[in-house]
Amino acid sequence: MSYRKKLTSPEDAVTLIRSGMRVFVSGNAATPTPILKALAARKDELVNVELVHLLQLGEDPFVSPEMEGHFRRRSLFVGPTDREAVNQGRADYVPIMLHQVPWLFKRSILPLDAAIVQVSPPDEHGFCSLGVEVIATKAALEAAPIVIAMVNPRMPRTLGDTFVHVSRFTAIVELDWPLPELKREGFGEVERRIGEHVASLIEDGATLQMGIGAIPDAVLASLEGRRDLGIHTEMISDGVLEAFEKGLITGARKTLHPGKVIGTFVLGSERLYRFVHDNPLFELHPADYVNDPFVVAQNRKMVAINSAIEVDLTGQVVADSIGTRIYSGFGGQLDFIRGAARSEGGKPIIALPSTAKGQSRIVPYLKPGAGVVTTRADVHYVVTEWGIAELFGRSLRERALALIEVAHPDFREELLKAAWERRLLPRVYPGIDLGPKGSG
Repeated sequence: MSYRKKLTSPEDAVTLIRSGMRVFVSGNAATPTPILKALAARKDELVNVELVHLLQLGEDPFVSPEMEGHFRRRSLFVGPTDREAVNQGRADYVPIMLHQVPWLFKRSILPLDAAIVQVSPPDEHGFCSLGVEVIATKAALEAAPIVIAMVNPRMPRTLGDTFVHVSRFTAIVELDWPLPELKREGFGEVERRIGEHVASLIEDGATLQMGIGAIPDAVLASLEGRRDLGIHTEMISDGVLEAFEKGLITGARKTLHPGKVIGTFVLGSERLYRFVHDNPLFELHPADYVNDPFVVAQNRKMVAINSAIEVDLTGQVVADSIGTRIYSGFGGQLDFIRGAARSEGGKPIIALPSTAKGQSRIVPYLKPGAGVVTTRADVHYVVTEWGIAELFGRSLRERALALIEVAHPDFREELLKAAWERRLLPRVYPGIDLGPKGSG
């Protein structure tokens, strides 16, 4: 069937979805919101439809209690729109490393009945680009017998392993729809100091992975003077764009994809989306390639910079939950931590402010019910505004001391006492400088 014959409205397209189906939905800035709204409007006609997705952005019609019994979310990465539903038991969370997500569909671990995706307009050969999100979309398209495609002229045509032919689509909806943008927040003194400490670990010619937020922005702002940095990351952000424009990123010394910025999704501003459009310096590939630790490790001097909610005195990292409350997901943290550890000259880094809401984020014990994302055996560096704790190859006693020294001074005595109670330290340990409370 030709492209034109497949054209339809959102309302007609979603009639392909039937009760009991499992449906993949593309996410991040490729969330097909207008089609999802049309699907939600069929609530009273449908029961037990499962929606499988990563982070969803924009208006979310499926999280309200009245959707129960009609639609159920299976979230592979929890975000603001579905966090409450997950923690109230109205939606499900799947802990999974990002490089493994395509396996769910390729290996029929989660057999799909349909997929709803957003793509760029086709070229003269009939190929659409998956645009700003590749992650697991191609695997889902290949596995789902029914594919509803939202073709959006605002979707950038990204290069790499991003192309799908229009013959793969069951129904096509053409819509001009603004892509969600992620607002950047400035960084303060705490993040600036963290950025400087992290930057001190980054050498000329290193390849970087980082996410979005104040700490990655502070790191990039502290890299002035570095030369020939490269990018191999899951997420391409505005910070990467700015570093590129400053001449910090050339990729000239990369051992894998030299000269290219490699990622699996793009999330940021409209300016970023325009910049990656048809830009041969940027390539997107599925997560089972980009995030594969063995692929990551092929980059010499691979530096992975990730954050945490809390770190205990032995180095265990919690990043997806606050106690029993699910907050986000595994994402690619462990993928890149392990990949950087295997890299020649690589450095896996966990960077976080030492406190949040007046409480220490270096803790004696993890909160009850909290899940470990990065094990203590995987952690090499923990960085706060107070310095760098090097943990790899260190004993539990040495780890506790190193982490206490980068904790906020107001909590160091308390942490020392807790370390003794955990039998990590003797009651009296000579030579540790607790420093005055609240000092720099």
